[in-house]
Amino acid sequence: MTELGPVAWPPAPIRTDRLVLRASEARDRATFVELFASPEVRTYLGGPRPRDELERAVPEVPGRRPGVFVIELDGTAIGTVSLDRRDPERPGRVRPEAGEAGEVELGYLLLPDAWGHGYAAEACAAVLDWFADALPGEPVVLCTQTANDRSLRLAAKLGFTEVERFEEFGDEQWFGVRPPHRP
Repeated sequence: MTELGPVAWPPAPIRTDRLVLRASEARDRATFVELFASPEVRTYLGGPRPRDELERAVPEVPGRRPGVFVIELDGTAIGTVSLDRRDPERPGRVRPEAGEAGEVELGYLLLPDAWGHGYAAEACAAVLDWFADALPGEPVVLCTQTANDRSLRLAAKLGFTEVERFEEFGDEQWFGVRPPHRP
């Protein structure tokens, strides 16, 4: 059992036309530090964290937990895609019966140099397809600030539809769901 349910982790790497989605390795540490220290990446996520703090805090193999995929392009990590159980105490729900486990929420971070090439859409679509096969019938949710136009466009492209909007972290949030794909 994992946080995602009865899913073996890590899965075999997922390959798309341009990317490899895989479990984290020690060689990805610098990318994780850069993602969390980047003002551009963290614009809608509470701002960047101090690099010196990250250098001390990020483990040797970062993101080593069920649901975290490293996005690799030509052998280099350019970001992450994650599927995590959403804290049931937070606003936004699509299935009250999900109880304390919470719904599975999609998250992603890409280095700014990787923006605008369709990598986020390609990586997220591949992970969502993997998840639909691994846990058929389970919806996936996504939450982003309404000010984050790029994230809203990606949500629509991936098939998420708006469920509600609410105030959280001092900003208006968009909360959507991607219905489960049934076999």
